[in-house]
Amino acid sequence: MGLMDSVSHVALGSALDGLALRQRAIADNVANLQTPGYHARVVEFEGALESAVRNGNGAAGAQMHRSLAATREDGNNVNLDEQTLLNVETNLRYQVASQAISGDFASMRAALRTA
Repeated sequence: MGLMDSVSHVALGSALDGLALRQRAIADNVANLQTPGYHARVVEFEGALESAVRNGNGAAGAQMHRSLAATREDGNNVNLDEQTLLNVETNLRYQVASQAISGDFASMRAALRTA
C-alpha cells in the first residue's frame, strides 16, 4: 500500500472534501440571510469519516441537508453569528488538514531524494 492509498491520506482527502462542501454551504447560507423561506444548509461528514477510519478505509462522503432549526417570522433560519463561527472553525480545520497532506507529500519527496 502506497502513501496515496493509506487510510490517513484517504481520510484527509475525505475531510478536505467535506470541509470544502461545508464552506460552500456556509457561503450560500450567508448569501441567503435575508431570503424569505430559506433554510440553512448543514453539512455532516465527521461521523461517516470516523466510521470509515475505524473500518480501515478512510473514504467517506459528506451529506448536505436543510437545517431543522427554528425559523424567524419570514421562514428563514440562517443565524449569522452561528455561520460566522462555523466558518472560522471550518477554515481552521481545512488549514490543518491541508498542512497534514502537504507534510505527507514533503515526506514522500524527501524519501524519493534519498532513494
